[in-house]
Parts: sequence; C-alpha cells; structure tokens
Amino acid sequence: MSSDPLSLKFAALADPTRRAILARLCEGEASVNELAEPFDISLPAVSKHLKVLEKAGLISRGREAQWRPARLEPMALKGIAEWIEHYRRYWDQSFDRLEDYLRKVQKGNDDGKRN
Repeated sequence: MSSDPLSLKFAALADPTRRAILARLCEGEASVNELAEPFDISLPAVSKHLKVLEKAGLISRGREAQWRPARLEPMALKGIAEWIEHYRRYWDQSFDRLEDYLRKVQKGNDDGKRN
C-alpha cells in the first residue's frame, strides 16, 4: 500500500466499518467500547480499524487515565475534499457543456418542426 497521505486516507475510507466509526466520531470523542457497540466485531478488530484511521491521520487518540478516547481530525479530510473538488468542477463543466449542446440540438429540432 502506498504511504502518501491521500492514498492512506482513501484506503482507510474504503472500509464501511471505518466510515461508520468516523461518522460516530463526528458526534464527539469515544472509547473503543463505545465505538464497538453497533458492530458485531471484537474489540481487537475495532482497535485495528482505529489504528488504520490513526495512521491515515483521520483520527487521533488521547489518554485520560485508563480512558483512550478517539477523536476525529477534521482538517485531515481537507486534502480529500480538495482532491474531490477538482473533479467536481470538471464534471460540472462537462455537464454544462452537455446541457448547452442539448439545448442547441433541441432548438434545431424545434426549428425543423416549424417548416
């Protein structure tokens, strides 16, 4: 697996369990036990998912006595959003050109019916 930051983030986001964990962390920090509740997987499996998310920089882990809360790192999502935004603009422009073309075609068909 590549070690560039964007590839690590996309690889981490490829798993639905990890995406669900991130969604839960949007509500606030949580322990491994709290994060494991909705899943039918072991605590060690949840811990492995957290390690992948942490390595990708999407979450951080703290230490408060025996509690090791995980928290979302929202700025880590910025690089992903910027990468996607570039392609969103591309598709918006492509759809705008298609819309212009279809209007011209439609107008040509309307003019032909009037003759």
